[in-house]
Amino acid sequence: MIRVTDQYFWNFVFSMFFLMLVVIGTIILDTEVRIPFSELTWVDFTLITLSTFRLTRLFMYDQITKWFREQFYNLRDLGNGYVLEKPISGPRRTIADLFSCQWCLGMWLAAMVTFFYLITPWVYYLAIFLSVSAVSALLQLVSTLIGAQTEKIKGETE
Repeated sequence: MIRVTDQYFWNFVFSMFFLMLVVIGTIILDTEVRIPFSELTWVDFTLITLSTFRLTRLFMYDQITKWFREQFYNLRDLGNGYVLEKPISGPRRTIADLFSCQWCLGMWLAAMVTFFYLITPWVYYLAIFLSVSAVSALLQLVSTLIGAQTEKIKGETE
């Protein structure tokens, strides 16, 4: 079944915008790069990867950035409270969709982190902070999973 909606238009516009940013970023990096891509070490790749992971989680799930995510949602009054809903269509809908898909947002953030990591020296320190935070988040996640599994096993034995 083919759906006809203007949302495809906005998805296409944002996809082309992303592609344009990647091409422009590649052209800039070709002349202004601080670290050539071929000289990146596994430490650099690890920092870029963990920084992207942490930023993705920060913008997708953390309470501190909820105010930013809410800018792209509609607020509906239920009488006894409010609920956030995605707009029906338009650019705000595409951005709301982007913020509800970790793989989609991760692509945008990976391009951004990689670009700034390669072009500016100060991002190295920010990448270290974000990477340490990412490892901390992963350890917390593992701890939570182990705790949940332990409680499940404990409940089954009683």
